[in-house]
Amino acid sequence: MKQEIGSLLHLYLDEIETNLPTESHDFLINSAANAINEADGRNWIPVIVKQTGSDSYEVIANSFVFAAAEEAGLTKVWCIVADHDKKTEVAAQTLSQELVGKVDLAVASRDEIKTALDYLITRPLNPLKGVNLAAATEKIDAAYTQYWKENLSDITKLGCGITTRSRKKLNILREVFYVTPQPLPDVITDCAWLETFNATELKKMAKKRGFSGYSKFKKAELVKLLSTEE
Repeated sequence: MKQEIGSLLHLYLDEIETNLPTESHDFLINSAANAINEADGRNWIPVIVKQTGSDSYEVIANSFVFAAAEEAGLTKVWCIVADHDKKTEVAAQTLSQELVGKVDLAVASRDEIKTALDYLITRPLNPLKGVNLAAATEKIDAAYTQYWKENLSDITKLGCGITTRSRKKLNILREVFYVTPQPLPDVITDCAWLETFNATELKKMAKKRGFSGYSKFKKAELVKLLSTEE
């Protein structure tokens, strides 16, 4: 029988499969299982499932509640039936905090950058200790992030406390930030932007623009050359 989307159903656990294992510690699962039993076997926060057959379902969110129900020894668990849209799955996992929202630095506003950085910096036991929120926000917001590489390595050139030696910091940033890069413009003359490239990259730009005699130029000289409008 096809169930209506949004239905609250009391389903048998053996009708439900999960490919979304919870990462919660056993202590937390056991505590939740005890709470369910003390609440007369009711899981007051439902598991989110999608229907995969006439009497079969799959967990798409709230896998912690499902694990706690199993640990509590329940035979049935309350569930809400969702549709098969990937957006629904992402939304449900985000609402249940099983998935952290992502911020595209190519289009993010200053407030979005600041809020996401603050979330990362204030998490307990994180490697971003020492990164100044205001300074980092200012530098990232002012950068040409839409042209950054997808791996976010360009952030190491900003001098905001995240360097090529602090891989853990960079990896933490990738949990929340990503970038949809755009192709570089044919001509870049902004000195501040040019300073973010290394000498090899600057020489490629000089060659592309038809300059000559730059092969032995140092970075500062290349920046000066490329900053001209010729």
